[in-house]
Amino acid sequence: MGQPLSTQRHIQKVPEDEERLVERIVDFASQYGRYGYRRITALLRNEGWQVNHKRVERIWRQEGLKVPKKQPKKGRLWLTDGSCIRLRPERKDHVWSYDIVMLRTTDGRAVRILVIIDEYSRECLSLAAARAIRSQDVLDQLYDLFISRGTPDYIRSDNGPEFTAKAVRKWLGDLGITTLFIEPGSPWENGYVESFNGKLRDELLNREIFDTLLEVRVLLERWRWEYNSGLQTTSSRGSYGPKTLSTSDTLMGGRSYTQIRK
Repeated sequence: MGQPLSTQRHIQKVPEDEERLVERIVDFASQYGRYGYRRITALLRNEGWQVNHKRVERIWRQEGLKVPKKQPKKGRLWLTDGSCIRLRPERKDHVWSYDIVMLRTTDGRAVRILVIIDEYSRECLSLAAARAIRSQDVLDQLYDLFISRGTPDYIRSDNGPEFTAKAVRKWLGDLGITTLFIEPGSPWENGYVESFNGKLRDELLNREIFDTLLEVRVLLERWRWEYNSGLQTTSSRGSYGPKTLSTSDTLMGGRSYTQIRK
């Protein structure tokens, strides 16, 4: 043809599933607003798509989707004296953490969420929401978890009255569970649960408008199920997050600690 090879180009072949894939990526990006293309790739693979991250990245940029900014990692000190902030989880059910997260419904009333996680597996064991959470509610949730999966060696928390109550400390001590209390005003010493709380706020609480307590409970349980099913990636534990579902009743609707004791 008398034309230099440098002027020739192959005709681009568009895969047959390209349109459906683009639509699904946009759907995921809309549903999970803080996910980047790598996490979207993981979701697609969970659905059975045979796709690599490079193709997803190309479509991601082609559609003008924005990759969320990475958050800086927090450093932690781990020494060998066994103190609260230096006790590193070594296995599943070695160290649990619990904390309280606050939000408000549209009527201005407060809702408190009792968060319980396994520090080693990062599994969310419970997200129990109520207008008020007292030490008895903490006992009820822990009792259900101990029945369904056994007891941990340690439980780490701040110095909130729900956790430092004599009844809670005595009951845990009688079961051989050591309580670890962080220094007042030092939430970074409870880094695992604080990191989880940030993810919970970023991906659910800050993105939803809650009208009722029931709505809070339903959406929390759905998000917890997605998290524990591997819909959210956890870099320190491989490509996917925890996969084991807890059997605890996060709506506080099961048998209570008080009822069973009686």
